[in-house]
Amino acid sequence: MNDEYWMSEALVEAKKALAEEEVPVGCVIVANDRIIGRGHNSTERLKDPTAHAEIIALSAAANYLNNWRLNQATLYVTLEPCLMCTGALVLARIKRLVFGASDEKFGACGSVYNIPFDARFNHTFDVVSGVRAEESKLMLKTFFENKRIKNELTE
Repeated sequence: MNDEYWMSEALVEAKKALAEEEVPVGCVIVANDRIIGRGHNSTERLKDPTAHAEIIALSAAANYLNNWRLNQATLYVTLEPCLMCTGALVLARIKRLVFGASDEKFGACGSVYNIPFDARFNHTFDVVSGVRAEESKLMLKTFFENKRIKNELTE
């Protein structure tokens, strides 16, 4: 399997978030060519600011492995992780991160900050960006355009 394939699985998760009227970000974690964790943004549904796709997938993967160390896993996510999620990736000792769209406002894996390569932390990891980025960007753009229209109609 390749990065494009696994990112398609993350996009499936993003579509689940979209169906729930959440910001459409999806994530899967893969180890030994199998998905060991899935997640999509659920902050509105759970009323939890930490319920990002990555956090939910990390928790599922750790439960699956019965181990918080995910040092043989690759995390695929449709949007560049924020500071919180990138910090969680460092703490989980993730081996590799693959993301779709860059996040120029909150991205912590090269756009605003570059946490994965900061030698001050006890763990660094490889990063691949731009995988199926256009699909991720389009889903996010459409979501926010529709949200603005909906807000204008209710004012």
